[in-house]
Amino acid sequence: MAHQIDAPSELLYEGKWLRLVKRGTWESCERVHREGMAVLIIAVTPEDEVLFVEQYRVPLQARTIEMPAGLVGDEHDDDTLEEAARRELIEETGWDAHDVRVLLIGPTSSGMSNERIAFVRARGLVKVGDGGGTPDEGITVHAVPRSQAPAWLMQKHAEGYELDLKLWAGLWMIDHEPDGSPAR
Repeated sequence: MAHQIDAPSELLYEGKWLRLVKRGTWESCERVHREGMAVLIIAVTPEDEVLFVEQYRVPLQARTIEMPAGLVGDEHDDDTLEEAARRELIEETGWDAHDVRVLLIGPTSSGMSNERIAFVRARGLVKVGDGGGTPDEGITVHAVPRSQAPAWLMQKHAEGYELDLKLWAGLWMIDHEPDGSPAR
């Protein structure tokens, strides 16, 4: 297949959050905010519980289990990755972090979208609210003992929940840097 690098971009549709484009024969979806950046927050409470969020996802027509996450620059043009991560963690889970650190940035679905996600480790968590996200998100917060997290996730899968595959990378990065060395 010929590369589509030099093909002009044709706008097929643009909405508030996404646009569909065609380059040569390749169709893809693009985020319209801040170069398609999002954050995924890896957070463990002082009680050694991993924070997960559950919500209904319209594109899947199913409830999902994910780590807290959100868009960068969707409400604030000068958003940093760290500010977006801290804001989303509080909004979705009710926990704030004294320290947030970007670990790795990469594409979420490179054949379909320009979206990139930053894995962010949040430490020094303090409970500041109930979480639950915005009224239209309907988020349920789950704080699961870290030692039980993989089994809990597989139980949720058996119950019919969709599991974000980035969960396993997030669980690994609780204790590791992306290069495999111990977490700093």
